[in-house]
Amino acid sequence: MTAQILCVEDDTDVAHAIGLVLRGGGLEVSTATDGRDGLQRFHNGRQDAVLLDVGLPTLDGWELLARIRDASDVPVLMLTAHGELSEKVRGLQSGADDYLAKPFRNAELLARVRALLRRRRSGRPDLEIFDDGRVELAFTSKEVRVDDQPVPLTPGEGRLLAVLVRQAGQILTTDELREQAWGDPRSTERPASGTGQLTAMVEQLSGKLGDACAAGSPIEAIPGAGYRYLGPAS
Repeated sequence: MTAQILCVEDDTDVAHAIGLVLRGGGLEVSTATDGRDGLQRFHNGRQDAVLLDVGLPTLDGWELLARIRDASDVPVLMLTAHGELSEKVRGLQSGADDYLAKPFRNAELLARVRALLRRRRSGRPDLEIFDDGRVELAFTSKEVRVDDQPVPLTPGEGRLLAVLVRQAGQILTTDELREQAWGDPRSTERPASGTGQLTAMVEQLSGKLGDACAAGSPIEAIPGAGYRYLGPAS
């Protein structure tokens, strides 16, 4: 049975574009342009996942998310023009399963929706797993699969990848990576500042992912700035 996706988005151009992308990926899509219409459509039909814009008329995205969560555990992907970490945290704490800031790549949107559908079918806890359709990371165990094949990482590489994917698209300096991945400066596993250890670790991680991924490594080195994780290209 083809998965049914409900897209609640008040920008008709964006809604049309989303529909084209998802239908092109073999999914069925229905759309609503305001919160109340979205809630009615949600209750009147089978929905396998919901794409939900935050800034909706009549009933905003946060309130609609709460109404959906009162009735169902259907996967919800929040769409918003706000890229701040606080917005992402609010969405996840309010019951959303994933978050995508506009503008986004078509391929990443489709990959995120497919990942939500796979996790729903498998019954795995959504918030413990990152999956963009190419790289899958279990945050607790740090187990990684690339293009559905296991890739063994060292504990340090797993820490770094977890930091990078949580802030996908953002450039992180080596100091930021060190602080976020290890925190405690007394940790014996923390790469020492100024030694090049962390740079070597990131490059080794990037090489492992690149060897396993047909599209190449998703970790991009930005000369003089740091590193960032890139989602699937459109």
